[in-house]
Formats: sequence, C-alpha cells, structure tokens
Amino acid sequence: METGVRRFFERYEQVFRSGLRGDLDMNEAASLYASDFIAATPARVVGGKNDEQLKQVMAKGYERYRAMGMKDMRLRRLRISTIDRHHCVAHAAWTATYAREDQQDTAIDFEVHYFVQQLNSEPKVFGWVSGDEQAVLRKHGII
Repeated sequence: METGVRRFFERYEQVFRSGLRGDLDMNEAASLYASDFIAATPARVVGGKNDEQLKQVMAKGYERYRAMGMKDMRLRRLRISTIDRHHCVAHAAWTATYAREDQQDTAIDFEVHYFVQQLNSEPKVFGWVSGDEQAVLRKHGII
C-alpha cells in the first residue's frame, strides 16, 4: 500500500501544479478523491460528494490561489501511518510559493493530513485535516 500511496501523492502534486498553471483537467483532479469525503479545519468540518459541484469548487480554488500569487506547490515530505490493509493517513508536508510584486517570493511550509483508501485500484482521498490557512496567509502578508 505504501508504494501506491507515495506514487499517488506524486501524481497529486503534479495535478495541483497543473491547476496553478491553469491547464488542469478537472476530471483528473476529481479522480483523486473518493465518492464522498470530509474536510476539517479549525474553522469547520464539512462533508461533500465527488460531483460537478466539487469540480466547480476546485476550479474556483485554483483561480483564488493564482489570484493570490501562488506559483508553485511542492511536496517536501510524506509520512504514512497505516490503519489497515485498505486505509492510511498520509501526513503531507508541502511548500507553497507565492510570487509577490512588492517583495521577494514567499515560501510557506504547511502540513495536511489526508485519509486515504485503496481498495481495488488507485488510492483515493476520502478526507483531510489541515490548519488555519487564512491565518497563515495573513501572517505572511499574502492576504
């Protein structure tokens, strides 16, 4: 399972970077997620479905990241905690780089903890937990 999850996150990184370039295939992006998922931040916990609305939300999210100046996203480290033969938590350490007109590029390190399920084929994200993105962006002067 671990090898498959590592390959999955390499693909996840590439899909995210395509979104930042504005050339993302939304079907490919949606294929990374299970049919249903949960997301938790300090602000709230939400559930959703992998449907057309998810694709619209993702497209708007990438537009927002580009508008804030995000130009790159790199996976620095991935630690996997196995739950059972079909599930794990992937602790992903990311670095987001923002281009700033009035200053040098800003690199921000953060972690997201993904709940991953692998049944018969590719792993799928069915949930994630992240920190307070808005607070971190404010701290670094991005928003």
